[in-house]
Amino acid sequence: MEFLLLLVLVALLAGGALWWRRESAARKERALADARAEAQRWYERLGGQVMNLHGDAPAVKQALLDAGERYNAAGSQLEQARSVTQFELARETALEGLAYVRAARVALGIDPGPELPPLAAARGAGQLTKEREVDVQGQTFRAGPNPGPQTPHYYPGGYHQGRPVPAGWYSQPLWKPALAGAAGALGGMLIFSALFSPAFGDPGYDADSAAGLDDGGAGGDDFSGGEDFSGGGEDFGGGDFGGGDFGGGDFGGFGDF
Repeated sequence: MEFLLLLVLVALLAGGALWWRRESAARKERALADARAEAQRWYERLGGQVMNLHGDAPAVKQALLDAGERYNAAGSQLEQARSVTQFELARETALEGLAYVRAARVALGIDPGPELPPLAAARGAGQLTKEREVDVQGQTFRAGPNPGPQTPHYYPGGYHQGRPVPAGWYSQPLWKPALAGAAGALGGMLIFSALFSPAFGDPGYDADSAAGLDDGGAGGDDFSGGEDFSGGGEDFGGGDFGGGDFGGGDFGGFGDF
């Protein structure tokens, strides 16, 4: 009798283990299918926008060029994706492309369309709310919240050498590795410090704003996350997340500059 009970117990345990393995495999397949469908949805939406938008203004052409690059990159990532993480990366690339599409629509003077899910790479980077212009070693650099002939390059927000770079329009795409390298001794870090630090006499900040940045956003412009922009040229560590290398985790809110 005890032997029979033992056999029944072993059979139940074996059956339970088999069911658990099958259920676990089914959950993984569902998660993979959901991630694939989500990435594909944003990718197709990006493709439709890229094909249907046109414009001759430099800001429009540049934003659509950047959107097209993300469309091609997302397509390649989708073809090679075999895991949930890889499909999520393709989704992020497509969303970044759609951020450039929204910028192009703004430059065209039409409705940018519905808001997009936050980009992981732009978490905590903030966005520009004021025009900025600085001279660094004889070169003039500009940035602002709106497109224009002097600020034709849109950036959806991210990090350069570990330092937050807010979303907005810039005179040069200094977050791109090739251009950052061409800057030589200047480097993108010094230029971004000049654009966003009150220590460089940035006309976009007043004394209250500078104090707010030093104490984590207690006054003036609000910067989510409390990074200190009080000095120039500091190295905050971390990776370069601009232009396609996306961090994960909590997407959080964006601050304003």
